[in-house]
Amino acid sequence: MAENFVCVQDYEKYALSALPKNALDYYRSGAGAQTTLADNEKAFSRYKFRPRFLRDVSKRDLSTIIQGEKISIPIGISPTAMQRMAHPDGEIANVKAAEAMGTIYTLSTLSTSSIEEVAEAAPNCIKWFQLYIFRDRNVTRNLVMRAEKAGFKALVLTIDSPLFGIRLLDVRNQFTLPPHLSLRNFGNIAHSKFDDSADGSKLTAYVNSLFDDTLNWDDVKWLKSITTLPIILKGILTAEDAYLAVDSQVSGILVSNHGARQLDGTLASIDALEEIVNAVNGKLEVYLDGGIRDGTDVFKALALGAKMVFIGRPALWGLTHNGKEGVKKVLNIIKNEFDKALALCGCCNVGDIKRDMVVHQSNNSKL
Repeated sequence: MAENFVCVQDYEKYALSALPKNALDYYRSGAGAQTTLADNEKAFSRYKFRPRFLRDVSKRDLSTIIQGEKISIPIGISPTAMQRMAHPDGEIANVKAAEAMGTIYTLSTLSTSSIEEVAEAAPNCIKWFQLYIFRDRNVTRNLVMRAEKAGFKALVLTIDSPLFGIRLLDVRNQFTLPPHLSLRNFGNIAHSKFDDSADGSKLTAYVNSLFDDTLNWDDVKWLKSITTLPIILKGILTAEDAYLAVDSQVSGILVSNHGARQLDGTLASIDALEEIVNAVNGKLEVYLDGGIRDGTDVFKALALGAKMVFIGRPALWGLTHNGKEGVKKVLNIIKNEFDKALALCGCCNVGDIKRDMVVHQSNNSKL
């Protein structure tokens, strides 16, 4: 029963038992041997709190300002593909939950609900659109125009996917979209469009046919030239690329290793965060996704310099359990945990969170 679900892991356990294997393995899998997948969560435990006490924390405010918009909590929803495999309402339920919580929802290009359907379902939600620059630039241009017309507030350009990583579970399952679903942003492209002659994942073969492995920083300039929306670069993991992001005059960076689904062996997102924050030096906003499972993780990410965090799989687990209400419950659980961490570290708002309140366990002088 949901009333006994008290943490994100409870919803995950439910999803592991309830989802069909094809969908479950797609959602939960990482690249290669999945070492980074495990480390994305484990890495947070290597950062320890240095709380401050005897402070009045009776009045707390969890809100923050992101790209000029006030949101109620620094916890948004990351783009995840094909959400109707988790629940019949899919992306519609997810965006309605974000709207109810007063936070940001990011729609995946590879969604089973269209840009227009999501916009209509939650007109008051701050919505971002995750985008790839495809080999056919007109496909990308059309998606951008539709997102602008539908009132999306930013474009989240995924830059770590010149092609799909090797996800062994999908290869073994020969993953493809269930026949009753379609990729709604591509004119109802359904499983029948996937290459049945391809070995392994049919979806991977199809998407790789769209992706462009010649992409470079000039393509970011091209995207800026066709839109007035803020552009957030998703997938940066090094200071070197962060410097180039600043030079390209984008509006933000989402530190992310794609849920550990692209290249196994990369740094956990939280371990890459501070290097990137230092590199941009306040010139643009920095966010994080990957491995957030508890409100204490949110505090640690903000202490290391993130303006907010985004969750992917936890929202899917809530969606699997009970649609919109399940996602809301997951967000509320993490919100409550973050609120408690805030108070127990001596803070009343996100501005009170200081870098010295969190230390890596390798820093023995502070432990």
